[in-house]
Amino acid sequence: MVSSYKTILLENKSQGVWVLTINRPEALNALNSTVLEEMGEALRQMGELPFDEARALIITGAGEKAFVAGADIKEINALDEDKAHSFAQRGQSIFHELTLLKIPVIAAVNGFALGGGCELALGCDFIYAAENAKFGLPEVSLGLIPGFGGTVRLARAVGQRRARELTYTGNMITAQEAHTMGLVNKVLPAAELMPAVLKTVETILAKAPIAVGASKKSINQAWDMDVEAAQKNEAGIFAELFNSEDVKEGTSAFIEKRKAQFKGI
Repeated sequence: MVSSYKTILLENKSQGVWVLTINRPEALNALNSTVLEEMGEALRQMGELPFDEARALIITGAGEKAFVAGADIKEINALDEDKAHSFAQRGQSIFHELTLLKIPVIAAVNGFALGGGCELALGCDFIYAAENAKFGLPEVSLGLIPGFGGTVRLARAVGQRRARELTYTGNMITAQEAHTMGLVNKVLPAAELMPAVLKTVETILAKAPIAVGASKKSINQAWDMDVEAAQKNEAGIFAELFNSEDVKEGTSAFIEKRKAQFKGI
């Protein structure tokens, strides 16, 4: 995999655990075209890796102040309607890649997650946040609306009424407030954030990777279905897993009272 980027860092921690760091601390890790291009390339390469080489992805920001403080306003200021449409579609497409990845994607929010940063976190499977983290969609203060999926994903995460209030006011909320409303899974002291994420990843890695990927697929697909259709879809995904060796290994290990040795096949 390409590992030399200008605006992101991509590190293979161990056992298929990758950390993607938005690396523009001088700009509070603001998203610009280069960041989006490099993120897209990194995610495409991740998606091509076999299960044993890519088991989980953690996304965070460089420095102590920001996860991602938003999109690059100087770049946005120069857009016209056509370019703005392309810019929004580009961000939406890349963040959707997080959904398409078969592996769990966890946001480790270590500071400001505003605008595009909040949208990036929302694109991840779940969010752990440092106590000093702040969340918000302040686009209305610029005469804009969120363009990278914020009006779609925030409502699904916290409900329409809370999403409307946060989007209309552009207010920032604390990590604890985000946790209370269900946006954030855990809030931790900054020094404990990454160790907690890695501990959760370790728990996930002990499970069957195909089953984890199938769980993600079923949950994500259910978003756009009614209950009856979603349950039918779930049953199909459940049944497909019986073609895998991991199902045989997992059930046999349970019966034989031993630890399962999953291979991701």
